[in-house]
Amino acid sequence: MAEDKYNLKNPAVKRILQEVKEMQSNPSDDFTSLPLEENIFEWQFAIRGPRDSEFEGGIYHGRIQLPAEYPFKPPSFMLLTPNGRFETQTKICLSISNHHPEHWQPSWSVRTALVALIAFMPTNPNGALGSLDYKKEERRALAIKSRESPPKYGNPERQKLIDEIHEYMLSKTPPVPQLSPSQALEEHPTNSDGEAQANQKDSVTMVAGNGLPNPVVGDRAVEEEPLVLANANPGTAVMGVRAAREIPAEESSNQPLQRPEMRVQRSADDRLFTWAAVGLTIAILVLLFKKFMKSSGHGAVFMDGS
Repeated sequence: MAEDKYNLKNPAVKRILQEVKEMQSNPSDDFTSLPLEENIFEWQFAIRGPRDSEFEGGIYHGRIQLPAEYPFKPPSFMLLTPNGRFETQTKICLSISNHHPEHWQPSWSVRTALVALIAFMPTNPNGALGSLDYKKEERRALAIKSRESPPKYGNPERQKLIDEIHEYMLSKTPPVPQLSPSQALEEHPTNSDGEAQANQKDSVTMVAGNGLPNPVVGDRAVEEEPLVLANANPGTAVMGVRAAREIPAEESSNQPLQRPEMRVQRSADDRLFTWAAVGLTIAILVLLFKKFMKSSGHGAVFMDGS
């Protein structure tokens, strides 16, 4: 870099040249950034997707524009690589960018800003200017694609620097990791649970609308059986519901077995009342017969003879 092209007494130039030397002497595996030869106020950068996120393994290029009042005023940032979190070729709104100069501190640097940008990648966009909210699987696909080739931007000098940065980051950035089964399930949930629930709802509707009387015990069976099989596959859930539908028929056939016991008990009570009535009738007849014998005089003869 031809430092003699710039006024080394200018605070901004002096600070920028210091940061360039620091960036070259203390490189990072997570990012790299360098200014253009013809304009040290414009930097090209690339960051590595943050670990344990859908951006991991991706290489994301961007552009930094430093103001003439740097470091007393914040820079502006622009992403050039499609990523699903920030719009490309649009100045993004961050607390470290020129959209919020009230938050900027002169002690911050390009390195500080790039570290912050990496930390912002997996956060919720909350509708911020220049932000996007793609699904995880879409961001992951963009991370894989970001490694294939650097973005095309600007004149040949810019493109040359972008290509060099891309080659450097490829050597430092591991490939996009393979998803574990649990992560794959999170990003691509199956419909088995939803289908099972739908089958349960349909089955309950069929039971309720089949026109058959539902005993209390039968109703309980229909409601509880699908809940037990909620985590099973759809076929099992249907079988469970069918079994539940057969329960009322079985119970209806068993209920008459209980009714004879009630009838036997009732017939015994009826016999008891019948025999009591017969005994009472005989006693009344005996009393009437004795009274008749007394009134006719036969009772005395009968009593004397005895």
